[in-house]
Amino acid sequence: GRPLNARIELLQGPNNNKQVIELYTEDGLDRPFYAVLETPGSGNVVRIVNTATVEFPLTATVGAYKTGSKDSFDEMQPVISGYGSGGPSGGRGSGFRPY
Repeated sequence: GRPLNARIELLQGPNNNKQVIELYTEDGLDRPFYAVLETPGSGNVVRIVNTATVEFPLTATVGAYKTGSKDSFDEMQPVISGYGSGGPSGGRGSGFRPY
């Protein structure tokens, strides 16, 4: 596999500071990164930036889910089911999508 080096940013509204996760792993294929980020309300943006060199591209997917209770992620239900062939953007260009 190849190294995974990325920055995940969560922007919650225009007047809040962004929250940032700096991510690095030696082998992104064998050890992929999964996270559940709480984004209450509307106007939230999740931004994923590849901070590696161009020789090490990455593939990312962002999906919206609802949880059954705040204490358990066992009952997670997708808000959008089936992205189609083009990924979350539906093949319409950029994968950048506000949630």
